[in-house]
Amino acid sequence: MTELHPMTRAHLAAVTELERELFPDDPWSERTLREELAAPDRYYLVARDGADLVGYAGIADLAGEAHIMTIGVRADRRRTGIGSLLLDALLERAAAWRCDRVLLEVAADNEAAQQMYARRGFVAFGIRRNYYPATGTDAVVMAREQ
Repeated sequence: MTELHPMTRAHLAAVTELERELFPDDPWSERTLREELAAPDRYYLVARDGADLVGYAGIADLAGEAHIMTIGVRADRRRTGIGSLLLDALLERAAAWRCDRVLLEVAADNEAAQQMYARRGFVAFGIRRNYYPATGTDAVVMAREQ
C-alpha cells in the first residue's frame, strides 16, 4: 500500500539516488533538493511502500500561481497509480494555497506523463524548445485552471 508523507531531510539521500536513476542526463543534486525543501513557498512529498521510497513530487507557490516542480516514480512502479496519487496531492496543496492556476513542463517525448496530466484537466498550450539542454529535448507547457 503506497503512502504519502511530507519529504524531510531524512529522505534526501534516497530521493537524490532515485533522481539520478530517473533523470541521469540532468539530475537535481542533493544540495538543490535540500534548498527546494527549505524554501517556504515549496511543498514536497515522498511516496513509500513500507520502507521503499517509490516516488516523490514537489510544487511551488509562485505569486499565487502553482508550478509543479517535479514528479518522479521508480521505473518498476510506473503505471501503478503512484504518479496520479502524487499529482492529486500536489493539486490539493495548490487549492489550499488558493492558486488559480497550476503550470508544469513535461518532456515532449513523455507521452505517458502528458496523458496523466490531461486526465487531471491539464491542457497543453506551448513548447519550450531545448528545455532539457543535456538531451536537447523540448518541453510541453501545460496548465490547469483550479
